[in-house]
Amino acid sequence: MSRTAPSLSPGRRIWLRFRQNRRGYWSLLIFLTLFVISLFAELLANDKPLIARYNGQLVFPIVQTYSEKMFGGDFDTQADYLDPFIRDQFRKDGNWAIYPPVNYRYDTLNYFSQSPNPAPPSSQNWLGTDDRGRDVVARLLYGFRVSVLFGMALTITGVILGLITGAIQGYFAGRTDLFFQRFMEIWGSMPELYLLIIFASIFEPSIGLLLILLSLFGWMGLSDYVRADFLRNRNLEYVQAARALGLSNGQIIWRHVLPNSLTPVVTFLPFRMSGAILALTSLDFLGLGVPPTTPSLGELLAQGKNNLDAWWIAVSTFVVLTMTLLLLTNIGDALRNALDVRRKA
Repeated sequence: MSRTAPSLSPGRRIWLRFRQNRRGYWSLLIFLTLFVISLFAELLANDKPLIARYNGQLVFPIVQTYSEKMFGGDFDTQADYLDPFIRDQFRKDGNWAIYPPVNYRYDTLNYFSQSPNPAPPSSQNWLGTDDRGRDVVARLLYGFRVSVLFGMALTITGVILGLITGAIQGYFAGRTDLFFQRFMEIWGSMPELYLLIIFASIFEPSIGLLLILLSLFGWMGLSDYVRADFLRNRNLEYVQAARALGLSNGQIIWRHVLPNSLTPVVTFLPFRMSGAILALTSLDFLGLGVPPTTPSLGELLAQGKNNLDAWWIAVSTFVVLTMTLLLLTNIGDALRNALDVRRKA
């Protein structure tokens, strides 16, 4: 009596093919681990203790503001927990404080450094400081989070706009497709960098403004792939059968054509995200990106260029940026192979 192997769902087959690519699979795990760690940056890199005990009372400086007078100081201003006096207060009379692994935020100035800024790596600053005395490890951690979140937001926005425009062009074709193609030719010929320079000089730089400007141009590449898939699928038998059953165009697009046209969308997601991160880094390097107070990998690269003797700034930022792009590229390659139906799971 022969037994037949249990059939696998399409999603299960894709996942098994993805796991066969060990480089892409481990890149996904490493990237997700680093991203989750960066989400808790305030708990890992901060100039305030996570929890402390002073004169028998538990305090939580990381979530609540305390004055210097509460810890034996002379002023009503916010306590500086890196001040040697405050630290000594936590070491006597049964007091204690638990600091994060990195004792600096991305904007904390190390006033107590023994070396002039930019200071080289030391036990206080593991990767040194920048030219303003800010810890490089903390700025890399916060900057990585900003870059990944911005890349995700820009990718999601571009995917939504690309799906909508590509679906309309490919499904309705004819004059609709012709109109969109001419519009995209005109819109794509606009100088994106010059527009960014103009808007940066008119408006105050912000992540939201940068996201809107880049989203205006980031959808066109994906729209072409979606349009091609819709043009191919719109005349297949299952679409004609849906029309014969009386389904509306919206129902046919959403239920039938779109699920069968998502392969290029899913395949290009990691590559689009790496492109978004690289675009943000490049604009920050040129001074056209996020506000100066925002931690940024591009701003660190610019500091490395301006301070060639402080090699630790450029080298550490280059390693983080290269590792991020390499992980996303490996994930994209593995995802592209996993969606190839000719491969066996």
